[in-house]
Amino acid sequence: MKSKHIFTLVTVALLAGAVFAHQQSSSVPPRQSPAPTPTTSAAAPSLAIQHKIEEYLRHVYAWGPSFKITFGQMKEAPVPGLYEITMDVAMDNQSDTATFYVSKDGRFLIRAELEDMNSDPLAEIRKKINLEDSPSQGPSNAKVELVEYADFECPSCRQLDTILRATLPSFPQVRLVYKDFPLVDLHPWAMTAAQAGRCAYKQDPAAFWKLHDLIFDHQDLISASNVFDKIGEYATQAGLDAATLRSCMAEPGTLAQIQKSMAEGESLHVANTPTLFVNGHRLIGPDATTLEQFIRYELASKRDSFP
Repeated sequence: MKSKHIFTLVTVALLAGAVFAHQQSSSVPPRQSPAPTPTTSAAAPSLAIQHKIEEYLRHVYAWGPSFKITFGQMKEAPVPGLYEITMDVAMDNQSDTATFYVSKDGRFLIRAELEDMNSDPLAEIRKKINLEDSPSQGPSNAKVELVEYADFECPSCRQLDTILRATLPSFPQVRLVYKDFPLVDLHPWAMTAAQAGRCAYKQDPAAFWKLHDLIFDHQDLISASNVFDKIGEYATQAGLDAATLRSCMAEPGTLAQIQKSMAEGESLHVANTPTLFVNGHRLIGPDATTLEQFIRYELASKRDSFP
């Protein structure tokens, strides 16, 4: 599984630390803070808190000068007494964005998702997913929609493909929708394969899945230097016109369609491949047990169909 995340360990550690600190503060009388120094700049408290957050995270996670940290605008959080702020951290070709909540006195820091239990977060996810004009297999009125954001060069996507081929025949009520999310910074031929897949779908939707399977089945044989030859070979095997496919791959509109799919994934905070949404339930990686759990749960739900 490939990822652009850097914050893997930060979430649990900060949340646990904040809870522990809250427990301590409830039993120990708070220290009197010195009176705030008057300032002529409304941005000064925000900048001071940003500086404190940066110092703290750099110290705890050993982020040296090679890690570039950029903050968004601090704003009022939905929960009283907290500010909300986004932070980008980047190093080499890896990057991540996280949302933090910090107490207004600059003491407590939490990284977590605020859940509004008066709304359905899965419904909000489903609203962002466009099911039109994407390769799919399964009934159009399926009760369960499995939307996969994937990269043809990703080894974990190949593992997931093996799982899907074994699992989906047992669930004819499920529709699988394929979305392009090539990690171009990590995989040199992923975009080329995505363009081929997009053009295969345009030429013959059924043949897309044949090409899809051939690419994953022969992933180890494909490289940046031979990808065009291999794609042409597999396209012919899939019953496609290879010359038409290559011409389509060069069209600007093909790249634009892939970028649209990627932008949709980013709006859903997709940063790993494969990422699946099972009627909105997020699943990262080739996890057969959880996949089947989500499918069976949704099939048993009272909702008639997606969405």
